[in-house]
Amino acid sequence: MNITLYNRFTEATLHEALQDTPVVLIHGSRQCGKTTLTQLIGRQLGYHYISFDDDNQLQAAKADPVGFIQSLPEKTILDEIQRTPELFTSIKASVDQNRKPGRFILTGSANVLLLPQLADSLAGRMEIIHLRPLAHCEIANQQPTFIEQVFNAGFCTGSNQNPYPRLGESLAECICQGGYPAAIARSTAKRRTAWYKDYITTIIQRDVQDISSIKNLDILPKLLALAASQTARLFNAADLASRFSISRPTIREYLALLEQIFLIEQLQPWHSNRLSRLIKTPKMHLADTGLACTLLGVNSKTLWQDKALLSQLLETFIYQELRKYADWHDEPLAFYHFRNKDKVEVDIIIEQGRELAGIEIKASATVTQSDFKGLNKLKEACGEHFAAGVVFYDGENILPFGERLFAVPISVLTP
Repeated sequence: MNITLYNRFTEATLHEALQDTPVVLIHGSRQCGKTTLTQLIGRQLGYHYISFDDDNQLQAAKADPVGFIQSLPEKTILDEIQRTPELFTSIKASVDQNRKPGRFILTGSANVLLLPQLADSLAGRMEIIHLRPLAHCEIANQQPTFIEQVFNAGFCTGSNQNPYPRLGESLAECICQGGYPAAIARSTAKRRTAWYKDYITTIIQRDVQDISSIKNLDILPKLLALAASQTARLFNAADLASRFSISRPTIREYLALLEQIFLIEQLQPWHSNRLSRLIKTPKMHLADTGLACTLLGVNSKTLWQDKALLSQLLETFIYQELRKYADWHDEPLAFYHFRNKDKVEVDIIIEQGRELAGIEIKASATVTQSDFKGLNKLKEACGEHFAAGVVFYDGENILPFGERLFAVPISVLTP
C-alpha cells in the first residue's frame, strides 16, 4: 500500500522553530504523520535519525542515557521519545553546554509534558508543536482562510459569491474517513475500518503500557468506545463510571491516559462575569471522527441514516478541523464552549487576544434565525469584543443573519 505524502502545513512552523530553538518536540497521536514529517525535514537538513521503536536503540538509551546523548551527532531526530523519559535530563545537560538552534527534533505519541520524569523540564530550551491527523484542506492542498475570515467578519455574501457544493451523504463519508494518512490510503471503507480496529488494539497494548502500569487494560477499549458515544457532549465521569465496576477516580485516571496519548480531549467552558447561570462542565471530543465511527460500529450509510449521531459527530469533526487550522494560525487561539442552565449554548468559542468568535453547527441544509439564539446571547455579552458568529450548515451560500452573524456552508472546510 502506497501512502500519499501530503503537504503538512505544520512544516513551515517546524522550519521556523529550528532556526532559533535548540529542541523542537512534535507530539500527537501515533500514525498522525510525525515520523514522515520529521524524516522529510531530516533529509532536507541533514539530521541523523533514531527511532525508539527499535528495541536495540531503546535498550541502549535506557542503559546509559548520558553516554547515549553524548554520542549523537549535533543534529539528531529522536522518534517516539516518550519511550525513553530517562533521556530528558541528559538532553537538558547537552543543550546547556551547546545551545545552538535546531540540535534535536523529538517526536512523541504521548504528551511527555505530563510525565513525572519531566518535572525538571526543558522549559526555555524546547518548542512544542502539536501535529494532528490530516485536515481536509491538507488533503486538498489548499491553505485555509476561515479563521482569518471569521475574525475579520470577512465573508462574501450576496449574489456575487460562487455557490459552495452541498455535501449531502458525502458529509457522512468525510466524517467516517477520518484524518489518519494510513487509513485514508485504504481503498475501501471496509479496509479503512480494519485499519482503525488494528490501530485501537495496538495503541492500547503498546503506548499505554509505555507510560503507565495500568491493571485493567481490557477496560480501556470499552471506555474509549463509551467516550466515542459521548463525543461533543458534556463530560460526566460519574456516567462513564456507572458502566464499569470501578471507581470514579479510576475512571478519571483512565480517561487521563487516553487524553495523554491524544485519543480524547476536553473542551473547557467559557466564563464571563456578564452572564450568569453558566454551566462549568467541559465537553469531551474524540481526536478523530474516523476512529469514533469505528468504535461506534457505524459506516457512512448507517451514520447518514442516524441524524442525531450525525449531528453529534459533525460537531467533533468541525471542532477538530478548526483546531488543526489554529495550529497554523499566526496568532495564538484558545477554544471553549458555552452553555447556561437554560440550555442556551454555543458549540465552539474561539478567542484571539481580546476578540472572540462563536461557532454553531447544524447537519441540515436549512438555517433559521432561531439557530443564532446562542450566538446572539454571546454577542450581547461580549459587545465590541465579539468578532463574528457562524452557523455551519449543509447549504450552498454564505448568508447574513444580522450584524457580524453568518450562515456558512460546511463545504467551506472540505475543499
